[in-house]
Amino acid sequence: MKLCRFNETRLGAIEDEAVLDVTAALDVLPGARWPLPARGDLLIRHLDLVRERAKEILGEASLHDLSDIKLYSPVANPTKLIGAPVNYQPHSDEAKLDKGIPFAIKPISETLCFLKANSSLVGPSEGVIRSFPDRRTDHEIELAVIIGHEVRSISPEEALGCVAAYSIGLDMTVRGKEDRSMRKSVDSYSVLGPWLVTKDEIADPDNLDLTLRLNGEIRQDSNTRELIYDVSTLISKCSDFYTLLPGDVIYTGTPAGVGPVQPGDILECEIEDIGRMQVQVSGPRS
Repeated sequence: MKLCRFNETRLGAIEDEAVLDVTAALDVLPGARWPLPARGDLLIRHLDLVRERAKEILGEASLHDLSDIKLYSPVANPTKLIGAPVNYQPHSDEAKLDKGIPFAIKPISETLCFLKANSSLVGPSEGVIRSFPDRRTDHEIELAVIIGHEVRSISPEEALGCVAAYSIGLDMTVRGKEDRSMRKSVDSYSVLGPWLVTKDEIADPDNLDLTLRLNGEIRQDSNTRELIYDVSTLISKCSDFYTLLPGDVIYTGTPAGVGPVQPGDILECEIEDIGRMQVQVSGPRS
């Protein structure tokens, strides 16, 4: 089932090019209204329950065209956004040759992952604000994994069992000498959307085509089978360091083709079996 958060507090089910308002399904959430801070995201913690209730009320749900709504991040309250650096070998190779990257590129086996500030999280309709006009800012399309229940030190063989859903991630980065967690945590630099797709609809997260177009021109085009650390391995390794909570998001890494964006650019991000999202880049707000 494809579920989105729209108009800030509404829950929608995606069918073809329409959004069915199933906000009433949130009535099954225990003790509080969504979205609210909790130990993990309340919706994701109870996603199976919400999904079943949403199915029951689809027939009486009001319809909205996708063009008439604003899409926010499908996860409202993650406790962590986790990024995997240079997790595709071709991207690692291109980064080592990129004179605009002023530091040595180390393999993911040495660096493992990094954290992005939750305040950087936005949905596709909110867009990317290029906050440093005098510095290069790059696009990075990624498969995003949404954790479904609390786990610690989970094995790779069991790791996919803790996944709730998948989404498209756009991990923006401003180039410079600061730590990755700083440069990738700028407001609006973690795009997630256009919706989540529950894990039952993704047969193999390690075999999905992903494409990014900049103003209609293909810039990134690959498949998640090219990941150095596959989805199971990433989840397992992250869980050795962090307790993973419902709604935590792992950005699994970006393929080759990373490049700069400018205000006015349109990024079209597409991942097989998930969908497509369009994200506009704007300049800093006065």
